[in-house]
Amino acid sequence: MTQKTLFRPIIGVTLDSEEGGGFSDSPWYAIRQNYLSCLEEAGAAPVALPHLTELAETYLNMIDGLVVTGGAFDVPPAMFGEEARTDTIRLKPARTEFEAAVLRGALERDMPVLGICGGHQLLAVIAGGTLVQHIPDEVSGVLEHSVSKDTENAGGKERAGHSIAIEEDSLLAKLVGTTGQHVNSSHHQSVRTVKAPMRVTATAEDGIIEAIEHTEKSFAIGVQWHPEYKQMEGDVHLLAAFCAAAEAYHNR
Repeated sequence: MTQKTLFRPIIGVTLDSEEGGGFSDSPWYAIRQNYLSCLEEAGAAPVALPHLTELAETYLNMIDGLVVTGGAFDVPPAMFGEEARTDTIRLKPARTEFEAAVLRGALERDMPVLGICGGHQLLAVIAGGTLVQHIPDEVSGVLEHSVSKDTENAGGKERAGHSIAIEEDSLLAKLVGTTGQHVNSSHHQSVRTVKAPMRVTATAEDGIIEAIEHTEKSFAIGVQWHPEYKQMEGDVHLLAAFCAAAEAYHNR
C-alpha cells in the first residue's frame, strides 16, 4: 500500500449542542452519523469540533477542510442587523460564536468550506447577507420546506423535498454535473440576500435560495439541503469534490 492511498484530508465537522435533559443531565454535543460517514466514504478523515472558540485557530491548524452543519438552531437576527420577528427562532450562542470564528478563519485561509443547511445560512451572514427569519411568515406561495418547526425529525411523516435550478456557470453546477436536481428539505429559515463576492447559485421554484458560493475562494459553498444523505448522484459528486479540494489545500 502506497503512502498516497494512506493519506486522507482531515475535515473538521461542527457539532450541535443541547442543554441538560433527555440523553444527559449535563449539556451534551450531538451529530448525525451520516455527517461523518459521508466524508469517510468520500476519502476524508472527519473529526468533530467542540464549541471552544478559544481553540478555533488551533483546530484550523489541524484540519484541511471545514463542514458547518445544520441542526436545531438559528442564526441570531442581530448578526444581520435585525430584531427577532418570530418566536420560532432557537438560539445557541456558544455554538454560533464558535462556528462564526472557525468559519471566518477558514475563509481567511482559503480553506475549503461546505456549509449545510444552518451552515449555509451562517456562511451567507458572515459574508454580509441576510436571512428570512421564518419562511411561512415572510414568503407567500412557498413549497413545503420542512415537516417540523425546528428539527430534522420527521415524526413519521414523509420528508419534504423539491427540485432546484442551478446556475449553469457556477462552480456548483460544474461539481455536481447538472443544472437541476431534486433535493431534500428541512428548514424554516432561508437566505434572503447575499453580498458580493458571494453569489446565489441555486434556487427552488418558489424563489427560495438553495445554494451560494464565494467567487473569490477556491471552494466555499453553502447548500440549503442535506447532501450527507446522498440521495442524489449530485450529492455524492459534491462531497467527493469537497474532499478533493481539502486534499489540494493540504498539499499547497
